[in-house]
Amino acid sequence: MNTLLVLPILVPAITGACALLARRSRRVQRVLNVLGATVLFGVGAVIVFQVHTQGILTVQMGDWPAPFGITLVADPLSAGLLAVSGFVALAVAIYALAGIDEARERYGFYPLFHFLLMGINGAFITGDLFNLYVWYEVLLIASFALLVLGNEKEQLDGAVKYVGINLIASASFLSAIGILYGLTGALNMADLAESMGPVRELGLEPVVAMLFLIGFGIKAALFPLYYWLPASYHTPPAPIAAIFAGLLTKVGIYSLLRIFTLLFPDPSGYTQGVLLVVAGGTMLLGVFGALVQRHVLRLLAFLVISAMGYVVMGLGFFTTLGLAGAIFYVLQDVPVKTSLFLIGGLMERETGTSEVGRMGGLYEYRPVLATAFIVPAFSLAGLPPFPGFWGKLTLVQAGLAQNQWVIVGVALLVGLLTLLAVAQVWGRAFWQSPHVEDLEDFGAGDSWGVRSLLQGPVVVLSLVLFVVGCYAEPLFAFAHEAAVHLTDTGPYIEAVLGG
Repeated sequence: MNTLLVLPILVPAITGACALLARRSRRVQRVLNVLGATVLFGVGAVIVFQVHTQGILTVQMGDWPAPFGITLVADPLSAGLLAVSGFVALAVAIYALAGIDEARERYGFYPLFHFLLMGINGAFITGDLFNLYVWYEVLLIASFALLVLGNEKEQLDGAVKYVGINLIASASFLSAIGILYGLTGALNMADLAESMGPVRELGLEPVVAMLFLIGFGIKAALFPLYYWLPASYHTPPAPIAAIFAGLLTKVGIYSLLRIFTLLFPDPSGYTQGVLLVVAGGTMLLGVFGALVQRHVLRLLAFLVISAMGYVVMGLGFFTTLGLAGAIFYVLQDVPVKTSLFLIGGLMERETGTSEVGRMGGLYEYRPVLATAFIVPAFSLAGLPPFPGFWGKLTLVQAGLAQNQWVIVGVALLVGLLTLLAVAQVWGRAFWQSPHVEDLEDFGAGDSWGVRSLLQGPVVVLSLVLFVVGCYAEPLFAFAHEAAVHLTDTGPYIEAVLGG
């Protein structure tokens, strides 16, 4: 059954390759797109069930034993991310049927979309540091191609910043890998966890930790390395921006959670202090950036940044409760950000403008869209009973248990400012009078079928988020189980290395 772990990589690879072969037929590509995303979601759900019932799953590629071969491993954290990634990928795949123009379909949107998913899933389940780097490069290439698809000036400008800063991240990541391999001779993460002695004896543990923090921090858009994200995420069409916002920063966050808990289980005061400062700066500057934005997708891009600060705060506590809060928060944040960016694209489509202040009337003329916006927006702000509230509440409890009053105060303040930011969007775009002469022109060019394809995924995402918020105990139990595996790395190491 462990060969199931190959499917999160194999399914999008086959889907992308078949879509590439069928590039002359839009209809075939569209069918493959939805079919591949559906299968991928199903695979993720089965992996979550298997991990929950059987424990950590591993597979050694080519029957080469660890640490010499390529290892794929799924514990609760990686399995949960696989499942939620498949869920939002399916939502975006359906939305894209009406949300991506014909030109981008012809020039390779569908193959690139699934190759991106292949890179993301590979990063989530690899057990090897160098292969983690390889999967980062796969998703970087695919995301860059998606970012410039359409060849518009604003896209090219954002893509240059995106690739430039991510090359710095790759260099920092490779430097950390080089130091570890030179001192330990190991690349397998489980093997490294048992081979860190020489690194600690030379006092290089904080240096390696900071190199990883820079590399993964750039990819997760953490303070002060986040400037590339708001410069690029608003430039592509909504389906591309949504999958970026939902998943790309989460790969960086996942890597931080995995590496820091596995390789640095007893952080120095310096490392913990840096993580909490980074968390506070990320939360504050992200929400301040959102408050001054008038472009709806740029505003949402800054809120992507702010949310990552909460996850790093949980990592900085280095407790089971803090990590459980961080994992719960990141799992619910994937559909929150995906749905908000999809809704942002619909807001632009319906009103013909990207400026929030020039919108208006959406509550009266698109009540379904308005209702769908409330759930992820209020979850982002941390209002009960939405799922973001439970994640933030757990993180606040973990901080108070450690007497971390400052970062807890920052988290509470940022929650209030986030509520102010989303309330401004609601008031201007949905509640105020429309800024168009003919109110009946709202999205007049869209047929009922097109509107269903666009609104259906965001409604489903919002409904799922609402249900999770009202009945959060199963997800929290899963997040707690994942946190236990991060704080007690013995089962992970035994599952990978055996014995």
